[in-house]
Amino acid sequence: MKNLKYIFILTCTLALSVTSCTDWLDVNTDPDSPNNESALVANRLPWIEHFYTYSAGVTNFRTACTAGVYYSNSANPNSLAVTWACAAGNTTTPYQTWFIEVAPNLKDMYNKAQKEGAYHYMAAANVFHALGFMQLLDLYGEMPYTEALMSSASPAYDDGKTIFEGCITKLDEAIELFGKSQEPGATQLSAGDTWNNGDASKWIKLCYGLKARYLLKLSKKAEFDPQAVLDCLAKAPQSNADNTKVLCFNKSSDVTDYLLGDPVMTNGNWDYAAYGSNQRISQYYYNLLTNMRSSGVTDPRMNKIVPASMTNIKLDAAGKVQSYNWLRSKGVDFTGPSTRLVAGGATSIQAPTFAQVDVDITYAITNNADRAAFIAAQEGKHAYTVDGNNVKVTYVKGSIYVNSTNYLYAGDTVYVNLRNDSYLTAAVKMGELDMNWYFQSAPAASAGAVGSTGSYQIRPNSDQEILTYHEMCFIKAEIYMRNGDKTAALAAYKEGIKAHLDLMQAKLTDWQASGYQNPDMWPMDATEISAYLGSAAVCQNSGELTMADIMLQKYLAMGCSIENWNDMRRFNFSTGNIGSFGVVYPGYDRGPLFAGQAQITGSSKTDPTYWQRRWRLPATLELSYNVNNALAINVHAEHDFIWCLPVWWDCASDQEYYDYIQK
Repeated sequence: MKNLKYIFILTCTLALSVTSCTDWLDVNTDPDSPNNESALVANRLPWIEHFYTYSAGVTNFRTACTAGVYYSNSANPNSLAVTWACAAGNTTTPYQTWFIEVAPNLKDMYNKAQKEGAYHYMAAANVFHALGFMQLLDLYGEMPYTEALMSSASPAYDDGKTIFEGCITKLDEAIELFGKSQEPGATQLSAGDTWNNGDASKWIKLCYGLKARYLLKLSKKAEFDPQAVLDCLAKAPQSNADNTKVLCFNKSSDVTDYLLGDPVMTNGNWDYAAYGSNQRISQYYYNLLTNMRSSGVTDPRMNKIVPASMTNIKLDAAGKVQSYNWLRSKGVDFTGPSTRLVAGGATSIQAPTFAQVDVDITYAITNNADRAAFIAAQEGKHAYTVDGNNVKVTYVKGSIYVNSTNYLYAGDTVYVNLRNDSYLTAAVKMGELDMNWYFQSAPAASAGAVGSTGSYQIRPNSDQEILTYHEMCFIKAEIYMRNGDKTAALAAYKEGIKAHLDLMQAKLTDWQASGYQNPDMWPMDATEISAYLGSAAVCQNSGELTMADIMLQKYLAMGCSIENWNDMRRFNFSTGNIGSFGVVYPGYDRGPLFAGQAQITGSSKTDPTYWQRRWRLPATLELSYNVNNALAINVHAEHDFIWCLPVWWDCASDQEYYDYIQK
């Protein structure tokens, strides 16, 4: 590990961005020079909470690419989703943000809280210890742990089992500490807690929910204890009221953080998945929203998750949008035939442009069939002329088009990007209640030409979900299914679907009441919800329930979350060799643009190394400054093929795990 200088997260500048210095800093200290001793526990916690969501956000987005939720035409995440030639550039940010912004502050907050008998802050430090180190275990497998937060510039590494058990111990201690009454005069948790507003009972439920999530990861192991998971679930969230989620905002008063320059108040998932215009919904995820269980039923959540753009725009005399149609995005196929990507390249999906004036583009199309298909696609949309192999298309003022002479790209307007703009970072500020993305130019924004309505889970002001009731329901359904109790499994599965629909509906209702004009931010039709719950898209009979039914509904609900990749690893993706459950993620596989032979080496689906199983350590940190310790724990730490070696919990036995990392 690089000997990173301790970065103290509470500066007066940051404090002033939230409230006054008298609220955040002790009056007997210099507010311009906060230090290790003077920082109050109530000052540390909100910034620990904030920066954890940033680390989690990049992790959620990039693993969602691996899990097939998102397509990106940005090279690094594209390598996780499309080619599987996993790029080293993906690996640094989650590690760096955790070890710079969050982890160094946990021990100090714990110790200061201990001195004043603020047991709930001690407990919170333990929760973040578990959240962060478990997340990094899921990604990297081995890392500095026991010595990580000490003074050594080259801390020793620990194996996955040590890290896993350490995180469980921290949660157990947190549960005990949250259950204690604080000492008289100790800082109240509510003074610094932005997640659960100082409600220790909700924190306890969070702890038990995290334990259930983590113990579930052991499902391949002989020592897996389904009853232990059920016992945790009994004390975890019991309704949406018990959810731990981060309220996020799109405010003109927002500020950027000192290290990364991103807005402070916004959703950490948005910071990566929908900050720019590179990302789109995958065909795999889209199909679950439109054809779950091959039902042909469209999920009422589809129009809230899959973005739309304006098309067939007509402008008035003043250049404003007078009429238009909504175009709901298609999914980008990279696991199936992938026809568009095979023709144009893995990262070739193009962003659209707004025609400020009439634009003529000439396409040279030598293939007769391609030229005929291209011409047919223009009928009724754009004027065109044909001269031999050349087709000239006129995009009139106000049209949406791709500014390229490559005819393969012309149809990319059907792939709407996931972008939403925050007030603070938008090129053209449209107001706090308008986070739409407008087509690439100030004239488009002035005209009102919406390029993307965005996606429910990854807007700047979307709640960042830390632990939810619907996840607990799906875990319960899986455990009952493993126990052979399909009646109970069906009830939990259906409750999980309803809980997620209810969660979304509550937020959509709140957004509409707040005045957002984006129809994708308004509530779903209640009759459509009821019809969906009773439809063939949802299993209605316990005898027909499959593990795929449970896990695909969970996958849909979790969306931008590392837990989808964790679950897929537990079930060996679409191999179908876990118990008698069959193929749990049908259709998920290497796509035709697979180019990751050096990173993902297995030749058959039954070989664990056929799949993406972990990340390589950050080359600019651990493999530059602490490589000897990395190699001491995993002899393959520097090898490209480490991407396909299972982490500890992804192995059936300790011996299997050590065979991967020590031979």
